[in-house]
Amino acid sequence: MNAKIILFVFTISFLYACESGKKKDTDLLADIIEKVQDHKGYEKDDFPLGLFNETYFQAEADFASGCLDELNELDTIQFSASEQISYELLKFRLQNKVDYNDFEMYLNPLLSDSGFHSSLVYRVRPLKDYEQTKKYLNLLNDMPRHVDEYFLLIDKGLKKGVSQPRVIFKGYESTYDMHLVDDFKDSYFYGPFKKLPNDLSEQQKDSVLKAAKISIEQSVTPQFKRIKSFFEDKYFPETRTTLGVSATPNGIAYYQNRINFYTTSKQYTANDIHDIGLSEVKRIRGEMQKIIEEVGFKGSFDDFLLFLRTDEQFYAKTPRELMMIARDMAKRADEQLPRFFMTLPRKPYGVAPVPDAIAPKYTAGRYVGSREENEPGYYWVNTYDLPSRTLYTLPALTVHEAVPGHHLQGSLNNELGDSIPSFRRDLYLSAYGEGWGLYTEFLAAEMGMYTTPYERFGQLTYEMWRACRLVVDTGVHALGWTREEMVQFMRENTALSLHEIETETDRYISWPGQALSYKIGELKIRELRKKTEAALGNEFDIRAFHEVILEQGTVTLPILEKRINQYIAEKKDGA
Repeated sequence: MNAKIILFVFTISFLYACESGKKKDTDLLADIIEKVQDHKGYEKDDFPLGLFNETYFQAEADFASGCLDELNELDTIQFSASEQISYELLKFRLQNKVDYNDFEMYLNPLLSDSGFHSSLVYRVRPLKDYEQTKKYLNLLNDMPRHVDEYFLLIDKGLKKGVSQPRVIFKGYESTYDMHLVDDFKDSYFYGPFKKLPNDLSEQQKDSVLKAAKISIEQSVTPQFKRIKSFFEDKYFPETRTTLGVSATPNGIAYYQNRINFYTTSKQYTANDIHDIGLSEVKRIRGEMQKIIEEVGFKGSFDDFLLFLRTDEQFYAKTPRELMMIARDMAKRADEQLPRFFMTLPRKPYGVAPVPDAIAPKYTAGRYVGSREENEPGYYWVNTYDLPSRTLYTLPALTVHEAVPGHHLQGSLNNELGDSIPSFRRDLYLSAYGEGWGLYTEFLAAEMGMYTTPYERFGQLTYEMWRACRLVVDTGVHALGWTREEMVQFMRENTALSLHEIETETDRYISWPGQALSYKIGELKIRELRKKTEAALGNEFDIRAFHEVILEQGTVTLPILEKRINQYIAEKKDGA
């Protein structure tokens, strides 16, 4: 054989062997996803309550940055639709880890209604077996280390001028005072030990109860005494007197970063969102005025809001009554689901009151999910301060937090199983999740959930509430608004109780950008629905539309728009 031919054959064979041994970009993507999912960061047995120090956050950012570099090397042209979504979501999640460290967000870990200390309440659950009981004891015993770590971070934040504003901490003592007990059995954290699992032997029960007493008396109650002293003697006196995050070091860039994160998009500035909010407020105000005329109310808009805030027909007399009404509404929503959705979650949910330990500074209601197979999700209803819990807004709250809102969306996301990587089952993005929740308040009208004009007004006041957020969040963090201006704007445009307005205003001040996600997400979903209805006409199927929105789990708004555009194109091609 000619030497040149031999060389050519050898070269081709060598290149083929090299190419066949080279991993495809789809395989490389799978490897990166697996690496991210397997990444622990720290051993949970060593740090039951987690690790919170600057060294850890820097290491996490370095890991995320390295993974981003690897992702940016991939050619996505051969990716399937699901792989493309995984690729984009992973980059979004990893970039936020880098940003978290770059902006030193860990130096300001408190919100107006919560903090590292009050979040421990969420760890209190019924004990199922001996192993879980031991893990819970380990959590309690880890509190001294946990508190030490946060004190160091918060103290450094104070020195750098990135604390929360002082004004938001009125009533904050409610987040820790109730845990200052004289008798360990009165501690909220002792609650699970009052009903130990049946499979524990008498010897084990005796051992657990002795250990529980020691944990509460030596690790829990003393730490809450330290927390009280730290906040009241050190932190509160030194917190900043300015309001907007733009007044803090690097605050303008940080706020834009949070806008990008909470809208999952880079298309908005603070001024853009402020203008969208003002436009929505004007539109919704017109819809509200129609209902005021429908019920024959004689008086101004402000007079009508005062009527809603003060007339006893709009308030439950007892916590039990409020819970019964909420459960009735939740059950009526359950009944409608098959008419609007192709796929329903397997996991049920309960309706329960917000725990007393966090109720005073808590919102009207919230969904608390569980990834445990033998635990339901919960729609929490706040029964604290009943004169602030309006019944006419309860249908909107119920569909948002329970079904077809957070419980349906979150449970379906978790139940996608191996069809998506596990990091996507655990992912929550406010623009999608809260946007969906607010969209379901709009959908609830079609479901027949609003049975009176006042309940329809309640839906509008909740929508107005989210529109006002666009105005006041950007107002305080970008345009220099005062707290009084925020409260006044909310009072003039929503029928929320004054207590809710006060607590919500403090929430927006303490959590820059998060409040933007609701309305921006809902507007996008409604825009996509309108576009789909116009494109498909009589072929539009509400159940199929919702399936496209939900079937890939949590996504960014740009990804969602791509999916809907593709759905429309495929339907037209098949028509």
